Amino acid sequence: MIPSNVKAENIPLWLALIPLLFLMCLLGGAVYIFGDGSSSGPNQIGLILAAAVACLIGVLRGQSWKELETAIIEGIMLAMHACLILLLIGSLIGAWMLSGTAPAIIHLGLGVLDPAWFYPASMVVCALVAVSIGSSWTTAATVGLALIGIAHILGLSIEITAGAVISGAYFGDKMSPLSDSTNLAPAMVGVDLFVHIRHMFWTTTPAFVLSVVLFTWLGWQNAAVATDTGAIETARTLLEQNYRLGIPVFLPLLLLLGLSIAKVPALPTITIGAIAGGLVAAFYQTDATIAFGRAGTEISDGLATVKGLWVAVSTGYEASIGDEVLDKLLSRGGMSSMLNTVWLIISAMCFGGAMEHTGLLGRIVQTALKGVKGTGSLVITTVFTSIGMNIIAADQYIAIVLPGRMYQLEFRRRGLAPENLSRTLEDAGTMTSALVPWNTCGAFMATTLGVPTFAYLPYAFLNLLTPVIAIIYGLLNIRITPLEEITEEEEQDMINTEVVND
Repeated sequence: MIPSNVKAENIPLWLALIPLLFLMCLLGGAVYIFGDGSSSGPNQIGLILAAAVACLIGVLRGQSWKELETAIIEGIMLAMHACLILLLIGSLIGAWMLSGTAPAIIHLGLGVLDPAWFYPASMVVCALVAVSIGSSWTTAATVGLALIGIAHILGLSIEITAGAVISGAYFGDKMSPLSDSTNLAPAMVGVDLFVHIRHMFWTTTPAFVLSVVLFTWLGWQNAAVATDTGAIETARTLLEQNYRLGIPVFLPLLLLLGLSIAKVPALPTITIGAIAGGLVAAFYQTDATIAFGRAGTEISDGLATVKGLWVAVSTGYEASIGDEVLDKLLSRGGMSSMLNTVWLIISAMCFGGAMEHTGLLGRIVQTALKGVKGTGSLVITTVFTSIGMNIIAADQYIAIVLPGRMYQLEFRRRGLAPENLSRTLEDAGTMTSALVPWNTCGAFMATTLGVPTFAYLPYAFLNLLTPVIAIIYGLLNIRITPLEEITEEEEQDMINTEVVND
């Protein structure tokens, strides 16, 4: 974002809080009135109106509309990469539904997953996949989506399943050296990547173990209400009758995993995965593709194939198996399914851009720093600042970058090694991003998994526990690494860097 010429210390705190409090009232009202539908328009309107209030304050304090407009546009541009990924994942889901890739994963899972162990197994599977590919989003959109389908058929809670998927996906994303956020956090504060990962082990592993225990307990509690084996076999039979479930349908998934492990960037990886799904649909799932494309019209097989692929990646696949649960489960995907989420992200970035450029966000952070007295309070302040960034700026990367810039010098002044800061940024910034409905991550997970953010939030145990453990470690001085001695020149460099960043 373009730098602001507004000094945050000159802004009264009450004035800085007005847009935030206004937004909280609007979002609370939207949830009260519209419930789960609040993210389908009401939240977006609330974010835009709150951004307008922040801009009004900026204009009244002497900023021009032109520079505010530029700041908002640059804020939106920060989220364009995420928006492109969203659209491409929408097309990938549609292609994989048509190709039989997603139905095949569901079919396989129904045959091997025990309802009593389904929740912890879902978390562990997603963790392993995410560690391998370094992406929570791709994990949720592929394996996670299939697990949601399996939960539907088993009669298990999709809210708890979504919590398990997100917990596992974020564990893997956080601990994988292939993850962009895991590379960003240490880079922001000057820490070696593997030092950073080893340091995160101490807060993330206890959270992971506790989460597995909780999901195991929930699994045992819910196993009694699971669908009987006859219904499961019926679902598997219907999938076998309507799709060819041979080895070729797994090729798009294997290709996607291979490209991710090879560190191919997300956009081409997802694009290639969608194209691979389309090719499998055209040449292996041919009858189903022709039937979907023809849909009652009299067109040739070739045109029906092209139309079927085109519709699946643009507006989504519509299943017609004849079973209400399976048809609803498999009818999804398409770029258009992600447009509401893109709208939500753009609205959130408008608010974040306005708050940052007017200096209102900086004023709130300055006040938070005044309460720092020791290591524990510094860790707590960093945790809540990162959470606040996820809420206000609505982007995981901003929740890592801004607090990293703000507190880097403070950690060093207090004799704390920078890996303490990079770990805390991930414990709070990365982990809580999926818990905010209008954050890029929360919006993505809700749209992809088909479960509202506030519905899965109580069960995203790893995401909830990790910042709590980080705070406990800070207060009790557990696994807090002291800073090695630095020279006067290095200290001056840090001060100069802080001045430049400000």
